[in-house]
Formats: sequence, structure tokens, C-alpha cells
Amino acid sequence: MAELLWADGRSMTAGDNPTTAVRSGEDLDWTALDAHLKKAIPQLRGEPEVSQFAGGNSNLTYRLKYENDDLVIRRPPFGTKAKSAHSMIREFRIMNQLKPVYPSVPDTLYYSDDESVIGSEFYVMRKAEGQLIKETLPPEWGFTAQDTRRFCIRFWEKLIELHQVDYVAAGLADFGKPEGYVERQILGWNRRFERVMTPDVDEFTDVRQWLEANMPGESGRHAILHGDYRIDNVILDAKDPSKIVAVLDWEICALGDPLMDLGNSLAYWMHADDPQELRNLVMQPSGAPGMLTRREILDLYQEKTGMDTSDFTFYKVYGYWRIGVILQQIYFRYVHGQTQDERFSTFGIATQNLGKHCRRLIAD
Repeated sequence: MAELLWADGRSMTAGDNPTTAVRSGEDLDWTALDAHLKKAIPQLRGEPEVSQFAGGNSNLTYRLKYENDDLVIRRPPFGTKAKSAHSMIREFRIMNQLKPVYPSVPDTLYYSDDESVIGSEFYVMRKAEGQLIKETLPPEWGFTAQDTRRFCIRFWEKLIELHQVDYVAAGLADFGKPEGYVERQILGWNRRFERVMTPDVDEFTDVRQWLEANMPGESGRHAILHGDYRIDNVILDAKDPSKIVAVLDWEICALGDPLMDLGNSLAYWMHADDPQELRNLVMQPSGAPGMLTRREILDLYQEKTGMDTSDFTFYKVYGYWRIGVILQQIYFRYVHGQTQDERFSTFGIATQNLGKHCRRLIAD
């Protein structure tokens, strides 16, 4: 446990990013991986302690703790999947090239497309040291509402900071096509949903048609989009929990309209008075006393960027619908036996609830 200190001298303790035993069906050839890594990173010593990060519903993340280093391995999920949706080289590259201009990313060490080692491409990064927060703020921190608000503002400012990175200067101009991003996203997520429909989940034709009919024009602003920005995807400094030292999970990052990224993140932001079916999906302490409301976040974003966030209905619907499609993709894999992870057995119900919430937003 590490000691945490606020500027006024209060101290608190925080845990580490937890790992567990490797889940059934998700073991790798650890002997082959160890031998491969010791050739690629010759300074590694000893036999690694292997574990798996408990979070994450898509790409698989493992920890290999050596005598002299602490590594994280990322690979795509098992089973049939669109390779473009789980590209390790894209994830590796964005972090590698962002580091000089956006230091809040882990240190990347190595990428391999040799699928003979563990059955897929993979990359290696150094484990970021610090605190990971899940559904609740640690009570031992003794956060006041003012502390929580300060943390919340800094959390959203970190996303704004990313959106203001000059991606051309960072050498990422060829990372994607920012023009037409909105249309590609809407049509793309709708097509993905059509490919993974199951009989127990509505087709939501009305939601899909509404999104296609109400796409806004280009905002004229292009940025690096994280795609999955949440509190449980950041690592906090061990001595100052209001400071973010690493943003994790860059698997669906892209270039495009930053308002779409903001809509994605707000769809994860649950209020204490939200419908129960939304609060069932909570993955971060967004309802804690002192956290900004969605409207306050939109106002902060507008203040810092100058972008108009007054009418955000389209982006809200898009954000919830996209999460629903992601969950349905995972649920489809579960239904068809491509994963044995029982966490995914209720994802169809979650998709159903998110689709119904989209209908309510459209009706309002």
C-alpha cells in the first residue's frame, strides 16, 4: 500500500491495479513467451510471475513480473473477430508516438506480429505504477465533496488535453481519416450490430435509422480520440490522487470529431438518479458527491475548447448506442462459445436496456 498526500497534509492509502489468476481458457504459452521476450528485451531476469488483469471485456491483458521489471502484455481476444477492431500495432503506435507530447501514457517496449509465440500479435509495455479506481472512491482517502470535484475536473481536463494535441506534429497525420468520421462511425456501428444480432435482443431499427438521419455536419475540429475514456481506464499518481500518470486502453483510438469522443465518455458517466438499468452498468464513481453532472462537464468542455455543446442529444444517443453494440459483440462471442467468461452472459440484457434508453432520449 502506498501513502497518498494532499497539499494540506492529509494522508491516505491506496491499492494497486489488481490482477488475478489467469482465467480458464485464456492461458498462453508462457514458456515460449518468456523465451521470446528475453531475446527482445535482453535485460529481463528470472522466471516471471504470471497473472491477468481482472478488468477489460475485449483485448486480453496479462502481467509478467520479473525480478527486475514489471511488464504488461496485450493481445486480442480469442475467437472470431475483426482484426481491424483489435489491432495491436495501432494501440502500440499511438502510445509510442503520443508519449513525447502527451506524457500520460504507459512506456511501450516491444511489438511482435509473430503469431507463433502466443497465437496472435501482441505488444509489451511497462506496468504503470499507481492507483486504479473502479466503481467507488476508496473510503480511506477521506475525500470531501471539494476533493472529489477537483479530481473530477482534472480527469475531464486530461481528455481535453488529449483533444488539443497537435497530432500532425506528433507524426500521426496518417493514423486515420478525420474527415467523415461521424458518418463512418454511425454506419459502421450499425453494420457491426447487424452482424451480431441475437434473437433475445431487439433489432432497434428505429434507433439506427434515427442516428443515420440526424448526423450533424462536420464540426471542423479534428483530434486524437481515445474512444474509451473512463476513470477506471486511468492510473493515478501514488502520492497525489488528483494527478493522472497514465491513460490506459487505447485499442479503439482514432482521429476524428472530438465531440464524438466526448459523447462516448459521457455515456459511461452515470448519475445517482439515473434509471436503474443504466446504474447497473456503472464502472466508475461518477455519482459520488462532488462529481460534475453531465451538463457541467459539457459546460467545462465548451469553456476550455470553444466548441458548442449546448445541444448534445445526438452525441448522447450515439454514445449509449455504441456501448450497446460493443456489449452485443461480446455477448455474441459468448453465445457462440468463443469465450467462456461468465461475466458476458448478461451483456444481451445490457444491450437491450441501452437501446431502450436511446429511444427515451430520442423521444424527449
